[in-house]
Amino acid sequence: MLSGVAFLQTPHGDIQPHFVNQYVLTDVYQFAVSTPSLCIPLLPSITTLIDPLSKLPTILGSILRTSLLVLLSHLPGSSQAIKKISVANTAIIYHDGRALATGESGPPMRIALPSLETIGWFNGQSAEGETENTSGHGSIRAFGDDGLLAFFREWTTAHPRADPRTKELLLFHSTFVPPYVRYSIIPEEKSKAEINYLINVPVPGITSPKMMHDFGVSSSHTIILDLPLSLAPQNLLVNRPVVSFDTSSASRFGVFPRYEPSKVRWFETKPCCIFHTANAWDSPDAVHLLVCRLTSASLVFSAGDLPTALTENEECRLYYYQFSLHSSSIAQEWALLSLPFEFPSVAKSYSMDSARYVYGCSSSSTFTTALGRTVKIDALVRVDVQELIARGISNPPCAVTGCVDNRSMDDIVASNDPDDPIRVFKLPEGWYAQEPRFVSQDNGNEEDGWLLTYVFDEQQLQSSGEIDDDAVSELWIIDAKRMSEGMRSVIARVKLPQRVPYGLHGSWFTKEEVAGQRPWNSIRSAPVSKTCKTDNKIYDDWWVELRRTLLSYIG
Repeated sequence: MLSGVAFLQTPHGDIQPHFVNQYVLTDVYQFAVSTPSLCIPLLPSITTLIDPLSKLPTILGSILRTSLLVLLSHLPGSSQAIKKISVANTAIIYHDGRALATGESGPPMRIALPSLETIGWFNGQSAEGETENTSGHGSIRAFGDDGLLAFFREWTTAHPRADPRTKELLLFHSTFVPPYVRYSIIPEEKSKAEINYLINVPVPGITSPKMMHDFGVSSSHTIILDLPLSLAPQNLLVNRPVVSFDTSSASRFGVFPRYEPSKVRWFETKPCCIFHTANAWDSPDAVHLLVCRLTSASLVFSAGDLPTALTENEECRLYYYQFSLHSSSIAQEWALLSLPFEFPSVAKSYSMDSARYVYGCSSSSTFTTALGRTVKIDALVRVDVQELIARGISNPPCAVTGCVDNRSMDDIVASNDPDDPIRVFKLPEGWYAQEPRFVSQDNGNEEDGWLLTYVFDEQQLQSSGEIDDDAVSELWIIDAKRMSEGMRSVIARVKLPQRVPYGLHGSWFTKEEVAGQRPWNSIRSAPVSKTCKTDNKIYDDWWVELRRTLLSYIG
C-alpha cells in the first residue's frame, strides 16, 4: 500500500494537506482479492525460503502451488491473469514524467500523482494505460525482450537511480539464470540520446544468483554489489535454503564506466550484507561509495521471523569505500560512525556527486534485528560525511573493522559543538519514525530545508500489542538545520486520519513533477468477479466446479 500527503493550494492561497492511500493494484493483489478461497498468500513466504528446517518437498510444494495458481489465473473464470508476480511494494521514484513503484520480482509499476492510483506496468519504453507512442525511443527493446527467459529478465532492482543532471534512469536486473545480472539505462525522452540507451546488457563476472537489492551510481561509474547472500533455487540441490549467507565467501564490488559494463573491474573484501547504498561519486583517481554495511545476514532471518544467533560484533553502520582506478585493491574501507545507521538518503540535486550530508535513521536496538520485524526508528541522523571522511583519510582507522567516530548516541545528543559532524533528532519516548526525506528550501542547498517523516505514538497500542482501529499517525516536518534541538525543530505536525504502518521507503515529489506527468488513458481498477461462460453449458458447469475444487484445495 502507498500512503501519501499531498500539499494542495486552496483558492485563497493557503496550503491544505490531504492524506491519500491506495493499494498498488498488481496482478497478484487483484487475483488475491478476487479469489475468496485463497487462504494464504499466493507467493512463497520468505520464511519458507530461508528456514534451514524447511524441507525440499515443502519448498517445492510451495513453488508448485504458486505455479498452479498462476496457470489458473489465465484460464476461464479468473478476473485477473497474473502476468507479473511483483508486488511493487518497496520504493517509489520519479523519472521522465512517471512515478514508478518498484519491487524486485518484476518491472516497475507506474502510479498516478497525487491520487496514487495504479496506471500499469512500465517496460522501459512505456507503461500500460498510457497514451500511445508516449516514448520517443520506439525502436528500443523493452525490459526482458522476447524468448523463454523474458519473464526473468524484466525483474528490476527495487532501487533504480535517476540522475538529476543527465535525467537518465539506471537499473539492473538480477535473476536466477546466467548471466545473472543485466543492466539498463533509459534516457529522458526529449534528450533523444539513443546512443546511451542500454537494455538488458549483461554484466560479466557474476557466477551465481544473488540477493541484490541496491547498487551504487556516480556521475561516471556504476557499482554492482556481488555479496555472499545467494537467492538461488538450485541451493536446494545441495541441501541449503534458497536464501543463504556464505561467511566463507568474499564480498565483491564491480566497478565499471556507466555506459560500458563489459569493462567491469572487481574488488574483493570480507563478507558482509548491504541492502542500501547512500551515495557514490567520482574523483580523478577513484570511485567513492557510501553504504549501510551489515556484518551478518540476521536481518534476513528476522524478516522471516526466524531465530538467529547474533555475533559479538553485530553492526549496521554507515561505511565508506574508496576504489582505486589504478589497481584492483580497495584503498579505504571503514565505518564513519558507530551508531546504527540505515535508510540513507541525500538531497536529490547532490546524488551521484560529493554530497556533504547523508540523512538516515538510527535505533536504540541494532538494525540487524529490528529491520526485519518492526522497524523501531527512534532517532533521525544527519552525518557530515565529507568531514568524517577527511578525518579518516588523515588518521585512517583499521581497514574493515575501524570507525572514525566512536561516540555513543548519548554522547552525540549531549554535544554542544556547533560544528559537530553528526546531528541527531531524538524522538520522544514511545514515538517512532519512518525513513525521512530531505526537501531543500531552494532546491540547491543540502542543509537548509526540511525532513519529512511519518511518526506513530505507540501509547495507542493495547496492552496486548494490538492496534485499535482509531489509532492514527502523524506527518512531522522538521527543520533540518535545527534537528538536534529535538521537538523545538518540529515546525509542523499533520495529524492523519489513520495509522500509517511502519514501512520501507518514501519519496518527495515537487509541484513541477506532479504537473509534468505524462498523460494516461486508463487506470487499473479493482477486479470484478467473473463467471465462466461459453456456448457449452455442460462444459461451463464442469469447469466451474473443477476450478472451485482446485482453488479450495490449493488456496
